[in-house]
Amino acid sequence: MWVLLSLVTCLLATSKASLIGRCELAKVLHQAELDGLEGYSLSDWLCLAFVESNFNISKVNENVDGSFDYGIFQINSHYWCNDYKSHSENLCHVDCQGLAKPSISAFLNCAKMIVSGSEGMKSWVAWRLYCSDRPLSYWMTGCHLE
Repeated sequence: MWVLLSLVTCLLATSKASLIGRCELAKVLHQAELDGLEGYSLSDWLCLAFVESNFNISKVNENVDGSFDYGIFQINSHYWCNDYKSHSENLCHVDCQGLAKPSISAFLNCAKMIVSGSEGMKSWVAWRLYCSDRPLSYWMTGCHLE
């Protein structure tokens, strides 16, 4: 009985998430011309999306400082978007909720702005910890972009 209840709970939690497949995301990122942007490959972007949100477009996470991270790349409300809850520099000039919706154009534009800054992908702590200076080509295994 408990096993069945746990399975149903997991399925319900999964169904609420807006997940995108790894190769599907690779195609979207390729079409948005992120491959090679500021020297970062599609594998860097895929690794970032995995370590930040496990490919969940609608993920929202509250941080200890009261700010929130939004979307597949977990873009922070303190710096990059306006969540109307706390002070925000809103450097991407976008509503944070728009970064966690199934339409991904808003987060792509904001991510391009972030990676074009002086820190590049180092702006994301998770990318520094889990993706930087590691072989990442396996992220593209089986993905056909054409």
